[in-house]
Amino acid sequence: MNLKPKYIYATFLSLIFTVLFSQEKNTAEINKQKTTLSGTITDKNSNETLIGVNVFIPKLKSGVTTNEYGFYSITVPKDSYEIEISALGFQTIKQIVDLNQNTKYNFQLNSEENVLKEVIVTNDRTKTDIRKPEMSVNKLSIATIKKMPVVLGEVDVIKSILLLPGVTNAGEGASGFNVRGGGADQNLILLDEATIFNSSHVFGFFSVFNPDAIKDLKLYKGGIPARFGGRASSVLDIYQKDGNSKGFHVNGGIGLITSRILAEGPLVKDKGSFLIGGRASYAHLFLKLSKDQKDNSAYFYDLNTKLSYKLNPNNNLYLSGYFGRDVFSLNKSFTNIYGNATLNLRWNHLFSEKLFSNLSLIYSDYYYGLDLDFVGFKWDSGIKNYNIKYDFKHYLSDKFKLNYGVNAIYYDFNPGTIVPSTAESGINADQLDKKYAFEPALYISADQDISKKITLSYGLRYSMFYRLGASTVNSYENNNPVTFNSDLQLYEKATPTSTQFYDKNKVIKSFNYLEPRFSAVYQFNDDQSVKASYNRLVQYLQLISNTSSPTPLDVWTPSDKYIQPQIGDQVALGYFKNFKEGAYSLEVETYYKKIKNRLDYIDGANLIANKAIEQVILNGRMRAYGLEIILKKNEGKLNGWISYTLSKSQQQTPGRTPIESGINNGQWYNSVYDKLHNIAITSSYTLNEKWSFGANFALQTGQPVTYPEGQYEYLGITVPSYGLRNENRLPTYHHLDIAATLTPRKNANRNCKGEWVFSIYNIYNRKNAASINFRQNVDTGSNEAVKTSIFGIVPAVSYNFKF
Repeated sequence: MNLKPKYIYATFLSLIFTVLFSQEKNTAEINKQKTTLSGTITDKNSNETLIGVNVFIPKLKSGVTTNEYGFYSITVPKDSYEIEISALGFQTIKQIVDLNQNTKYNFQLNSEENVLKEVIVTNDRTKTDIRKPEMSVNKLSIATIKKMPVVLGEVDVIKSILLLPGVTNAGEGASGFNVRGGGADQNLILLDEATIFNSSHVFGFFSVFNPDAIKDLKLYKGGIPARFGGRASSVLDIYQKDGNSKGFHVNGGIGLITSRILAEGPLVKDKGSFLIGGRASYAHLFLKLSKDQKDNSAYFYDLNTKLSYKLNPNNNLYLSGYFGRDVFSLNKSFTNIYGNATLNLRWNHLFSEKLFSNLSLIYSDYYYGLDLDFVGFKWDSGIKNYNIKYDFKHYLSDKFKLNYGVNAIYYDFNPGTIVPSTAESGINADQLDKKYAFEPALYISADQDISKKITLSYGLRYSMFYRLGASTVNSYENNNPVTFNSDLQLYEKATPTSTQFYDKNKVIKSFNYLEPRFSAVYQFNDDQSVKASYNRLVQYLQLISNTSSPTPLDVWTPSDKYIQPQIGDQVALGYFKNFKEGAYSLEVETYYKKIKNRLDYIDGANLIANKAIEQVILNGRMRAYGLEIILKKNEGKLNGWISYTLSKSQQQTPGRTPIESGINNGQWYNSVYDKLHNIAITSSYTLNEKWSFGANFALQTGQPVTYPEGQYEYLGITVPSYGLRNENRLPTYHHLDIAATLTPRKNANRNCKGEWVFSIYNIYNRKNAASINFRQNVDTGSNEAVKTSIFGIVPAVSYNFKF
């Protein structure tokens, strides 16, 4: 690492800290005539802490929201105030509080189905937050997600966010998603702060997230806070429930393909709780009934667990985990097992009514195993990371708040271990060089009210990355692992000139970057505002894949001498307005994003079990831009939204020298994530206490693909000749889904409650193309195109219960 940048960054960061903490000293003088209201907000029925609850003081037109652990703090002049507490899915509280000294007040909210007598209650509204500078962020409640009809009757977090503007699917039946024209690998997916590297079950038919165990989820498409890093496109931040510390409860569901169950209850009443949930599919059992399929199998299972304990009013401990596995087998000769495992130990500590901290020790493991019995070998690969992070939230005043922290991640990559599975196997045992890396980072950010109309959120993340040994690294002539054959106009693998071995923990290559973040809001009035944001994101991990969505065969690799980190810059501008006191809301955003060092591949690249992956990789860049519109109806029996996205996503890989052609002659071409039009409509209608209904409609421009434009014969074999990359498209993708939920009226008088959910996915049986392949008909000899479709119409029924 160059010493000069280190000194510059250290000086710059010291200056930032000096300025910000001098702000704390100045506000301390002002705060002598002020007082602080702080506390925790929980669900009255379960003691579950609530995230993102609005704590608002109408008299001052000032407020805060609870953090990821339900804590809030606001400093105001000494006086008596009406405090308004509101959250999606809960009844709003308005309560008078006398604030003549620092006061701790823990509020408890009732869900909308309950009635509160001791406080004033108004209906909750999900209107757009006009005051906060936060933009390009979408939050969905689990209650909303469970009302959406989905394929095979299984509630799915990932498929639900596909109905948001700027989010598209990675292909029919795929669990990956693309955000604002970025790749699925550019999304940071977190479950209780632990990284999930593969979010799919059964090769994309389901996601790994059990909806019964989820408390909160938030998708950041832009304006990403400085505490997040490591991916170039978006952040999906998901938190599990803590567990009910008031009483024992069980809920679950039985469906045609999967079933699930979740139990929660107190360890010590009102002080500690546990949660454990399991889910499994059993479609493979039906395959056993078929003579042709009895030796085939495809199923998954997963487990969610969490322990929470309140040591005292200032200290809380949490231990959460996830474990999931998929098993896919064909005739006992091919077996594929893959899945995620995570563990997180967290300590919340309240230093004062203004300073909240969270220390996390996190382990994440993605495993992929392959057993090819007919060949005679087993292959294991995966990635592990060990993460320690310490975050602070400092409520300096009602107009100035700080977030700061550090984290360090150690990576252990296993590109592949090959061992013979039988004594007769002709395969020799082999271990591809394991790879190691270390990624430390520190950040600081501030939320500041400049005036009654202007609020800023700004911050800086300083990230570093060290590619470590032990490893053997190839050297090439001119430091170039890919050569260009000017006669054939083809890129080819270069031959290594030598190799160099790096001992364990020896630095092979290092990087460091500043990642500034900024967002601002100008509030015209209580009902409309404009917002703007900019963020830089650096992604040090690369997904080696030539598919459009992450699959278990994909391999993650760290940046090194030949693979540069992806650097993404995005700007966004938006207009936000609430109508009729929040009954309707409108959000309009436009954005432009560019990403440097996006990987591309030479034609015919072999990516799996490749010991020298740098020999098939080219360095390119991406750009994406678009317009997003969402109109929401927030109140009444009929709720939902209509969203439309007009966008463009392109990639360019120019030649490195004037004689090189690059990819597509060095011109910009459509990325596989390019969807010009994206329309989504979702709605739910509550007819009465017994019946409710839901419907989704989705329409997207077809995915870019490459079709052959001609053919030639070689030794009697017809060989297709392909045109430029991604200049063709699959047919337009669209489907309509409906659902009905029956809740028996006798539920009200029973401890055990149940509901029936009837759904139809793709009601008009649209055969959306997952792919189109071209081949020569054996009988006629003519060329033909064959469309592969995964889903037609899919009816489903499931029964959900709780007691």
